[in-house]
Amino acid sequence: MTLRFTFQALTAASALLIGGHLFDDAQGAEKNHRAAYYKDGEIHVNILGAPEVKPITQGHWDFKPSWSKTGNKLVFFRRLVNAKEVSNWKTAICIINVDGTEFHQLTDGTHTDFNQTWTRDGTNTPIWNRRTPGSQRYRVFASKIGAKPGEEIALTPKEFNTWAFSCLKDGRILVRANPPKKGPGYYLMSPNLDGIPKYERIQCDLEKEGILARISLSVDEKRVCFEYQKGFKKSVAGRILYLADFDPSQPAMTNFKPFANEDVKKIWFAYPRWTRDQSAVVYHAGRKLFLHTTDTGTTEQVSTNDQADYRYPHGEATPK
Repeated sequence: MTLRFTFQALTAASALLIGGHLFDDAQGAEKNHRAAYYKDGEIHVNILGAPEVKPITQGHWDFKPSWSKTGNKLVFFRRLVNAKEVSNWKTAICIINVDGTEFHQLTDGTHTDFNQTWTRDGTNTPIWNRRTPGSQRYRVFASKIGAKPGEEIALTPKEFNTWAFSCLKDGRILVRANPPKKGPGYYLMSPNLDGIPKYERIQCDLEKEGILARISLSVDEKRVCFEYQKGFKKSVAGRILYLADFDPSQPAMTNFKPFANEDVKKIWFAYPRWTRDQSAVVYHAGRKLFLHTTDTGTTEQVSTNDQADYRYPHGEATPK
């Protein structure tokens, strides 16, 4: 199989009131914050704060859409086999247009494939994490739009764990990994299709006291948002959501600022993701969606049905 990678190293306008929030037609999605998200197991594409229309997937359990940088495509995973332990699920990586057309399945559904996203290097290459059978280790895999199950390729070796979070425009991937002689930590990984990837450790003082999860890069790659768990015994409920500065040239994360669940309520605060104009971060908490505007520090609920289960929001054209 051939995949193309471009890695380095490899008017005054009328306003409309919708759902209790003010939306400015002149600004379009840049202000109205269009996003994809999970609602009761189905994928929706919608302006945050507006009532939903028809979902683009129905009749399945579809999770964690990630919006391509160009081309208006979503990559998500479909749960095919449920299990008490999430790591034992069997899933299929799928692609669909944001208008609900051209659905196709990239993997055969016999693996545990999670946390899919896209490269930002212009190729719109879908990548994801696959559990290595018989272990708790994960590898990073990649495929291409229109590919068939079985055509995916591994970007990392099976001998040690690598979990991909987000991609940079220069082709590097922000990961958590445990490469030989380097030890566990957060890295910028440069894929190498002919050998072992290159791992550059990210300086991050916060990792000394706990776990960073679901890290997402801003559009300009100067900031990150993420979940943070104090301590090292995994617990999903009670995580704090953080913003931080990011310097890919060092690389380093600095200037950490919590913005949600600072008092550590035992509620599932999770999945912070940037809006397209990077003025805000959308996340889920307690089965609802919230939007945090970074310059004002204000937060508002943007899910509209309190009886529904909302999760995994993702901003338009901003691969996580």
